[in-house]
Amino acid sequence: MHPHARRLLALALTIAVSAHAHDAGHPSVPPPGTQGNPQGGDAADPHQWLERADDPAVQRWIVEQNAHTEAVLGAISAGDALTARIKQLAISATTRSTPMLVGGTLFYLQQVPPQSQPVLIGQTWPAGAAQPVLDPNANDNASMAGYWPSPDGRYLAYGTEEGGDELTTLHVLDVKSGKALTDTLPWAGGGPTPPGLAWDADGKGFLYVRYVPPQPGASVQLFNASVVHHALGAPATADRIVFGEHYSPVAEYELISSNDVQPQTAILAYEGDGGPAEVFVRQGGTFRRVLGRDADVRKAVWVSDRLYVTAFKDAPRGKVVAIDGKGRATTVLEQREGAIQQVAPLGKGFLVVRSWGPDWWMEHYDAKASLVRRLPLPEQGIAIDAIAAGSGQDKALISYRGWVTPRRWVEYDGATGDIKTVFEVKPTADYSAIEVHRIDGVSKDGTKIPVTILAMKGVRPTGSNPTILEGYGGFGSPVRPGFVGAELAWLERGGVLAYANTRGGNEFGETWHAQGQKLHKQNVIDDFHAASLALLDSGWTDRAHLGIFGISDGGLLMGASLVQHPQDYRAVVARVGLYDIPRHEVLTANGRYNRNEYGSMSDPAQARATLAYSPLQHVKPNVAYPAVLLSTGANDSHVGPWQSRKFAAALQAAALTLPPASRRPTLLLTRMNAGHGAGAPFSQRVGDTVLSMTFFASELGLADKAQ
Repeated sequence: MHPHARRLLALALTIAVSAHAHDAGHPSVPPPGTQGNPQGGDAADPHQWLERADDPAVQRWIVEQNAHTEAVLGAISAGDALTARIKQLAISATTRSTPMLVGGTLFYLQQVPPQSQPVLIGQTWPAGAAQPVLDPNANDNASMAGYWPSPDGRYLAYGTEEGGDELTTLHVLDVKSGKALTDTLPWAGGGPTPPGLAWDADGKGFLYVRYVPPQPGASVQLFNASVVHHALGAPATADRIVFGEHYSPVAEYELISSNDVQPQTAILAYEGDGGPAEVFVRQGGTFRRVLGRDADVRKAVWVSDRLYVTAFKDAPRGKVVAIDGKGRATTVLEQREGAIQQVAPLGKGFLVVRSWGPDWWMEHYDAKASLVRRLPLPEQGIAIDAIAAGSGQDKALISYRGWVTPRRWVEYDGATGDIKTVFEVKPTADYSAIEVHRIDGVSKDGTKIPVTILAMKGVRPTGSNPTILEGYGGFGSPVRPGFVGAELAWLERGGVLAYANTRGGNEFGETWHAQGQKLHKQNVIDDFHAASLALLDSGWTDRAHLGIFGISDGGLLMGASLVQHPQDYRAVVARVGLYDIPRHEVLTANGRYNRNEYGSMSDPAQARATLAYSPLQHVKPNVAYPAVLLSTGANDSHVGPWQSRKFAAALQAAALTLPPASRRPTLLLTRMNAGHGAGAPFSQRVGDTVLSMTFFASELGLADKAQ
């Protein structure tokens, strides 16, 4: 391997491991200790011993697996130029994200690669100079977990997390002086319950989401979150519960603030993930429920003095319902073409972001909810990210990106309809030679599944292009157009990238999501397989050159796909995935939060459906599975890292039942100072791309040089 490429690959692997085994030279079969529980096992679940992370035998096994993975990937010579090119592309441009306009100041995150974490910038809008507000890079082990400016922009509350553990601690900064206040608030959400915060109108305190503080010496329990009030300068022990005590063990709250000088506050209260919210509006000192879960509310925003919610009852693509000061609900915008993804205030009216499959667009409505115009953004190949806007303001800052379009910010003038670019990432590479193609797969029940294909000009469906198909399919999260970035290195070498819009996401609305939940989860796996067959049938690739990729719930999709259709895939990469769904519900806090999405094993019908697709339970001897690369984080509070350990061990054990010539590697990488992936440092994100692409290049036969 070329020294330059070896150094980058070594960096990517070093981030992952805390220690190296003394012997990494064993062959690509299970390392020592992987052939069963050294302390005795359960015949029904021979890998259950790997659930115990504090067991010294498990710790030794993790170190051995990391060393084995490092040895195998480090010996791959096919990725020399690919690795160097990925690094070159990854550090080529400054990016900006998460714009928020509060009190006349535009706040946003700016990252200058190879800077580890983005820096928070403040800028008097629109003509002020950009100034750094907060730089989290002083602590190499910390990342920012959200930020919330006070209504006048004087103070900034922000969250931090350590080492990939998403448990959040809140801090407060005086923006003008740059000095930190004494306020330090632990247990402020994170993990299964996301953090949330809403400032008081006078800027002297705020509401925030908090777990029950643990007793001295005890660990926090990731259940029973509530909304508490904090007064600036007061100790965290003085914070009092104002909403949600005994609401639900798996409560999640989204605090919706108007961000005006006189802010208004609402709470979307969820029981776990993937389900609808109850809506509460603050009236005086209490929160009053104004809509129940039967309204099927998923999102909300303040538009002037009314709360606009996106509701899906009898409207699978979504409608907009306004809640006035007396709690009365009125439908202001009926369902129409396209699924609602986002609503934002603008002037006296509002903006609506919609999608239909992989296509996204934005509409402007006036105060009477009459359509003013569809914004003149690219019609295909982009997705809208964030909108910085407010009631009474005629201009909005809109962030979007696309397959071949790096993140771009445009200013939209609602009075004239004009759009002008105010920021765009300037990559050093040329992405104009990428072509975007569309095909459809047909799932088992006849549902059409859109597949987006990216390839360089001149690359045609000749039947054997090295191809990576990505999918997700859960929690109402859409697979949306995103900038190719460093993965251009794959395309330059004749490779193909493809993305499947399976059910389980919400790109076609809430019905599309529901058809991939609970008893219907098998639909997602069938949809993804249909997308795979469409790539084969249309000649873009063949089974010897097809790889698949997914993260988290997408990792579950990868596991189920490879055990149900092992003959159709040559290689699989899955990050922080779920593979043992029955044990996820009982062993991981997040498993209880996920019942809206996966159902519960306490329901006999659901138990049968779950066991029919849960990947671990379907690993069988004498089956030639694809080559597999799994990765996980030791501090992951969303998906237990034991999931990846057990699945890797099961696949490795199955390989031993085959003749040596028929075995393909199953590799496992455990990052010892990482979690589920949110807030990961720049080097880890680049390292993930290097590892995945190097593995796929070797297994799928990607050319060494750009074409």
